[in-house]
Amino acid sequence: MAQAPLWRAIAVYRIAALAYTTILIIRNFEHYQRPMLAWPALALMAAWTLTTTYAYAYPARRRAPLLIADQLITMAALASSVWIVGRPALEQGRPTLAVAWHVAPVLAWAVFAGRRGGIAAAAAMGATDLVVRAHYDQAAFTGSVLMLLAAIAVGYLVRVVESSHRRLQRAIELEASTRERERLARDIHDSVLQVLALVRRRGAGLDGEAGELARLAGEQEAALRNMVASQPPARPDQAGEADLMGLLRPRASAEVSVAGPADPVRLPERTAHELAAAVAAALDNVTRHCPPGTKAYVLVEQEPGAVTVTVRDDGDGIPAERLEQAASQGRLGVAQSIRGRVAALGGRVHITSPPGAGAEVEMVVPIS
Repeated sequence: MAQAPLWRAIAVYRIAALAYTTILIIRNFEHYQRPMLAWPALALMAAWTLTTTYAYAYPARRRAPLLIADQLITMAALASSVWIVGRPALEQGRPTLAVAWHVAPVLAWAVFAGRRGGIAAAAAMGATDLVVRAHYDQAAFTGSVLMLLAAIAVGYLVRVVESSHRRLQRAIELEASTRERERLARDIHDSVLQVLALVRRRGAGLDGEAGELARLAGEQEAALRNMVASQPPARPDQAGEADLMGLLRPRASAEVSVAGPADPVRLPERTAHELAAAVAAALDNVTRHCPPGTKAYVLVEQEPGAVTVTVRDDGDGIPAERLEQAASQGRLGVAQSIRGRVAALGGRVHITSPPGAGAEVEMVVPIS
């Protein structure tokens, strides 16, 4: 869809080039070796111009077979100059039959396949043009060089247009997602959050199940407030990246604090998700092995060439022999879910746990 204006521009160029070719044929008609054959050749060029103008207007038809046919037919029209114009006239500097018109397939290849496709088409068309002219002076080489430069410029323009289109689509999707999130946040605030806050206040100080219910309501209120206030969860973009902070923020709650840079921490998609999974495993260990109400803290630090994620808790710590015992018993939460994931990313894990002072899991992953 983003390339449609470029294809229309090629169609306009082809028609303008055909008009210019017609003028040159009329002006040089009497110098041709076989002048009467110039009109059928011009008619075929006009017919092919109409065909390609119609065909390239539909994305489903912009395929390699059509572009190959376009290249070959144009090269044939260019080569027919040897027979129609004649070698003596060409050596005297008379233009070929397809002068300027033969650049259109090169531009089409540059739009379709980028700079590499355009350069290949320009090389083939330029070589044909030089062979047909049969003289290798500055003027002959200048035309081929200009055609090559045009292919490079159009190929680069195509990449810029496609990148801008992808960014625009992501911006539109993000805006729509943000508006929907704000609408849901207002609805949640007016209903669920107020109910949870009321339960927490009414049950504060009560014993038994009522007190436990009030505590749970307070935790869910804090988690829900953080969820509606944070950025939308990270999703891979067209470049294959994801925001690590967007993946970690939803885990914040009354017992889990998540801190990090204000700007997105963009990592390769696999790296971001694997690192978030390792953090989830570390937080799960805190939930399972620490006393109820233990606080956990997640800190993300982005440095040149690496990103460091630290998960710390204020529990009772990890006995020195527990990790070895867990691994020998087949419980591989730390060995595989944390160390294995980080090692697979080329990083390292450092675990410290002073007696009675909680545990700290530091994960360092290199980034390019």
